[in-house]
Amino acid sequence: MLVTGASRGIGRAVATAFAAAGDRVAIHHRSSPDLAEDLRAGLPGEGHVVVQADVADPAAVRRMVDEAAGALGGLDVVVNNAGVFLAHPVTEVSYEEWQAAWHDTLATNLLGAANVAWCAVRHMSRGGRIVNVSSRGAFRGEPDSPAYGASKAGMNAMGQSLAIALAPHGITVGTVAPGFVETDMTNEHLKAPRGDAIRAQSPFGRVAMPEEIAAAVVYLASPAAEWASGTIIDLNGASYLRS
Repeated sequence: MLVTGASRGIGRAVATAFAAAGDRVAIHHRSSPDLAEDLRAGLPGEGHVVVQADVADPAAVRRMVDEAAGALGGLDVVVNNAGVFLAHPVTEVSYEEWQAAWHDTLATNLLGAANVAWCAVRHMSRGGRIVNVSSRGAFRGEPDSPAYGASKAGMNAMGQSLAIALAPHGITVGTVAPGFVETDMTNEHLKAPRGDAIRAQSPFGRVAMPEEIAAAVVYLASPAAEWASGTIIDLNGASYLRS
């Protein structure tokens, strides 16, 4: 199985959970070879590999997915987790900054995930699983990072479209939509004065741990989850409820 953006945060927890269940994992990173190798060395089991690509580069994606499939003898599970979060409030950035943020965010979060899926399907047999890591922001909006919210909304729609298209081939597609998760990326926000307000968004008074997101990903990739294909699982501790 292949996990994109696996060197840290949610991706690292996902790779660890699958390895603990006996899977061989292809650990993707863009520019963190030391973190990726450290994870590979610490995973239980054998046969794990590290692969590198900028998922915003279509040619690099194809090479990376082919490399992962070659090393593992095919792909049964692919987790689209790689993503970027760029601040670009519409009233505070220049037109050039606005365009760059939209281009870079969509290229990685949406087009990159779509390209990974296209390439991965070529290596999947019946029973394959694609799991996309979306966001609460797809539903409630991201006023300071609108391209991020839009990219995740697009990922949700893409996942549901692919769930229909790939069902005749025995491949399922599911999506998880986390709220705030305690990772290296969010620690600066959680440790800042606004950290208490962020935790208070959930009636549980906390944010998620990466392992909680990984558990849902493992479920969607399991044989028991075939009938959940096309679903989007909210993982936000009741901080945002949608109808």
